[in-house]
Amino acid sequence: MKRNAGLLIVAFVLIAAAGCPGRTPAGKTDQTSGGTAQSGYTPTDWSSVSIEGAGASFPAPIYMRWAYSFEELTQLKLNYQSVGSGAGIAAIEAGTVDFGASDAPLEKSDLDRKGLVQFPMVIGGVVPVVNIPGIAPGQLKLRGDQLASIFLGRITNWNDPSIAELNPGITLPDLPIVPAYRADGSGTSWIFTSYLDKISPMWHTQVGAGKSVQWPEGMGGKGNEGVSSVVQQVPGSIGYVEYAYAEQGKLAFVQLQNQSGVFVSPSIETFQAAASNADWAGASGFNVLLVDQPGDQSWPITGASFIIIRKDQADKNKARAMLQFFDWCFRYGQDAAKELSYVPVPLSTVDLIESNWEDLVSGTWK
Repeated sequence: MKRNAGLLIVAFVLIAAAGCPGRTPAGKTDQTSGGTAQSGYTPTDWSSVSIEGAGASFPAPIYMRWAYSFEELTQLKLNYQSVGSGAGIAAIEAGTVDFGASDAPLEKSDLDRKGLVQFPMVIGGVVPVVNIPGIAPGQLKLRGDQLASIFLGRITNWNDPSIAELNPGITLPDLPIVPAYRADGSGTSWIFTSYLDKISPMWHTQVGAGKSVQWPEGMGGKGNEGVSSVVQQVPGSIGYVEYAYAEQGKLAFVQLQNQSGVFVSPSIETFQAAASNADWAGASGFNVLLVDQPGDQSWPITGASFIIIRKDQADKNKARAMLQFFDWCFRYGQDAAKELSYVPVPLSTVDLIESNWEDLVSGTWK
């Protein structure tokens, strides 16, 4: 693979009803994610309101699931476009959507300067996935420094001695490694590169962390969907996606060595172990980084996805509907989140998030 290989842009329309991951079939109710028979929730009629959101593909599967179920309850029309964190931030700053979504949180100074508010909506894991003939999900083990060397173009073949030594008993083919990365501005990339930046001095010096970086090697895909497609189609490839995409695409995920030296597989339990270290109350603007957390069970590339909205809500009725949706997701959508292997935000943190919502609508939002 030549340096700075041309991009392979593979676009999928995630928001199509037929392709929505975890979507409840029409005419059905889903009590675990908030069906019409859900106990303890009194729905409001929001049939006259429509809400537009755009941003990260990382949380798109659960946002689609929640939007569908909440519409069944309240008739609220909510459209979420999976366009990447960078585009989502740009859209909320431009005022073309009602909320943006990003896996890379904004600094508190930027929020204040731009008149924005952000809060974590859901927590999940970014997962290395591979297309290696004969290698099953969870069979291959990698260390963080090896992962960095692969994406730096320093480890170039799957039968490299350092990989073979870590994986005795596995037949690794003489096959070139093809890194697959996000071609768009991406919070998933920010989480992934933040991990590599923390784990590898060489990555820190040569590339760094960001929503968009200069990738030394490989092929690009648009969105988690595009990277998944590259990995599915290109033998020898390795990419990084949110775990729901790895599951839905039946991609072979990699075990990673965590800070405690334990090799762990991605799962809601290992994401939750990493997330348990989050200090949301002490974080300015809820800006928390969850990569490389301590603990024997912690998945090393865990991250939160954030909602970004404007402080000045011109349409107070629409704002109330939007905040009711987020509240319902927090309090009644937890089972649906777990089904898609996301970690719900703790209710103690939800109370902290919602404590300032009345200021956004100049009164009660419920």
